[in-house]
Amino acid sequence: MTTALNVIAALLTIGFGLFGLLAPAFTANALDLAPTKSTMGLSEMRASVGGLFVVTGLAALLLNNPMAYAMLGIVYAGAALGRFVSVFLDHPPLAKALIFGGIELVLAIWLILANLNRAS
Repeated sequence: MTTALNVIAALLTIGFGLFGLLAPAFTANALDLAPTKSTMGLSEMRASVGGLFVVTGLAALLLNNPMAYAMLGIVYAGAALGRFVSVFLDHPPLAKALIFGGIELVLAIWLILANLNRAS
């Protein structure tokens, strides 16, 4: 079951990343990010919300090692940390921030706890 859930988490990561990579304007809109006078924001979406997550998810799948999945969890822990710090400092729309942060936190907890004790 651990292997199946790891693969599902990695595939979700790739799926989330593909939105940022291939549909940055859609992703920016979903995250309440507004375009400016340049396309640098779209470039940032493709890089940090897109490609980073696609490659991280793919790496976990290709390496197929508990430590790789644990590192994917650490990536999600960093995202959740940033999201929850933002709740206190930036006061984003609470429901949206808690939903996104909750997804990140659940994936972080699962991937770290399920895989760190399996790492060789």
